[in-house]
Amino acid sequence: MHDAFIINRETIILNIIQKTVLAISLLVVFPQAQAHRQWLLPSSTQIDTKEPWVTIDGAVSEQLFDFDTNALALDGLQITAPDGSAITPETSHKGKFRSTVDIKLSQQGTYRISQTSQNVMATYSLNGEQKRWRGTEEKMAKELPVDTKDIIVSRTFARLETFVSAGKPTRTVLTPIGQGLELVSVNHPNELFAKETATFTVLLDGKPLANTAVSIIAGGVRYRGILGEIKAQSDANGVIQVTWPYAGMYWLNVNYPKAAEMQADGTRAAMPEKRYTYAATLEVLPQ
Repeated sequence: MHDAFIINRETIILNIIQKTVLAISLLVVFPQAQAHRQWLLPSSTQIDTKEPWVTIDGAVSEQLFDFDTNALALDGLQITAPDGSAITPETSHKGKFRSTVDIKLSQQGTYRISQTSQNVMATYSLNGEQKRWRGTEEKMAKELPVDTKDIIVSRTFARLETFVSAGKPTRTVLTPIGQGLELVSVNHPNELFAKETATFTVLLDGKPLANTAVSIIAGGVRYRGILGEIKAQSDANGVIQVTWPYAGMYWLNVNYPKAAEMQADGTRAAMPEKRYTYAATLEVLPQ
């Protein structure tokens, strides 16, 4: 009986070790713990039919273009038609994992589809304790206690966008907005091809932003097993160049300023007054 107990215990320990090694190896091969990313995803970026329509999905997910976390509210979606006018979706729906809008493309040419948001993060002292608060500008005045002390506020301005063309692409909507962070494509964003090099300019409030990191990630991470991130750095004129390795949907992201690194004592530098983030979904076509 005693020998059987020892053998059984050794078997259990061996099984635990094997499962632990397997779990670690899966984490290495399949990087599930990625940061959550927000994105817009068009059903197609080039539509050449008699009555063109496009469906836009919005989501927040760990794996790019997979519906695995939360829906992204599209209430404030801005759709700019080829002539510069603003149009509204024909239908909209918000589910658990994604929001969806259907857009009728009544004009021929390129549409800019974007969403902007502003969020506030505050740190403050209350009754001798350090507190954090996150929300919208409208809620901050209502929800922060009146007797807070040492309050530090940081505002984040975010822009998500994608581009869709009905028929022949046009360039009217490609003019820089001039506010916040932007990644402006020198090539037409609906005429990008695998193995070719595209040029972009990073702008902040309409001015070139030098020495700024840009992250480019293709969809399908769950099938590749690796993130496959392409990193670029803007030059003195804010310019970056990207050579697309293969066709598919890509997510391009810029953040400014760069997030403060953790110090040796476990603290970070104070939050900046303003932070900016930009992300675009672009389709790269096969040759």
